[in-house]
Amino acid sequence: MTDSDSSTSMHVPVLPSEVIEGLDLAPGKTIIDGTFGGGGHARLIVPRISPGGMLIGMDRDPHAIHQYGAQWRDALPGPEIAGTPLPQIELINDSYHRIPQVLQERGLDGVDGILLDLGLSSDQLNDPARGFSYQTSGDLDLRFDPTSGEAARDLLLRLPEKEIADLIYQFGEERCSRRIARRIVERRKERRAVTTADELATLVRSCVPRSKNHRIDPATRTFQALRIAVNHELRIVKQALEDLPGCLRPGGRLAVISFHSLEDRIVKYAFREADDLEILTRKPLLASDRENAENPRARSAKLRVAVKKGGSQD
Repeated sequence: MTDSDSSTSMHVPVLPSEVIEGLDLAPGKTIIDGTFGGGGHARLIVPRISPGGMLIGMDRDPHAIHQYGAQWRDALPGPEIAGTPLPQIELINDSYHRIPQVLQERGLDGVDGILLDLGLSSDQLNDPARGFSYQTSGDLDLRFDPTSGEAARDLLLRLPEKEIADLIYQFGEERCSRRIARRIVERRKERRAVTTADELATLVRSCVPRSKNHRIDPATRTFQALRIAVNHELRIVKQALEDLPGCLRPGGRLAVISFHSLEDRIVKYAFREADDLEILTRKPLLASDRENAENPRARSAKLRVAVKKGGSQD
């Protein structure tokens, strides 16, 4: 899929029924989808908060809001759903860690639910110009918002070998990080710097022994590490989880889907340490065998849900 023909979202939301149940949706509620993506979860939310509800969709990726958002709106079933007026809908190109500011700007004292899906969307993976997939020859960018920050290719051109190794080890949990970093820097010295996704993938595969689990490409962990680094993902998750409980009304739900251990660990401990949250999922919810078969991306998804104390619970 190229930039010119990627107006239709290909993304399939993970754990759809678990998310809907976790958010405890009802007519009139105000919900924030902080990682709108292609609008998959939002499409499930809208009819369940009608009439009188409000949906705020946010995403750091401007393509998700401006292009997929327009396509998503067009796909909604007319001005009404089964004769019921649609809720108020607003789509915002911004990061979910700025939800407190978004609410303040709109004069909202809180919301009834917040959803964060921390994974990479299929739309981003399928766009070769973004470099998210190691199966493409696209530019090694990896930024959610390509208009700000530093692309991964530039990061690899700038950082010294030790910092590249530390980054790949800490954010990708890659045991061969030193070998990979050394080869990246060697190529720089040879004036053959790594600038595309397939170049990096080939380099990593030459450095990392193939695991017995052939389902996981050896390049996966390095791509994850660079993506986390250029988007400051873990820092943003930590900041958001400190602030978001204060954005919920009593009884409001916070639902977070993570896809790797670094994120899930942050979510787990943030929920535990929040005095004003009650954890509803002692263990994370996982996809069913059926969903895993239909949507392989769901295999690593983990959903944790907490509720703001002070509301009436059924």
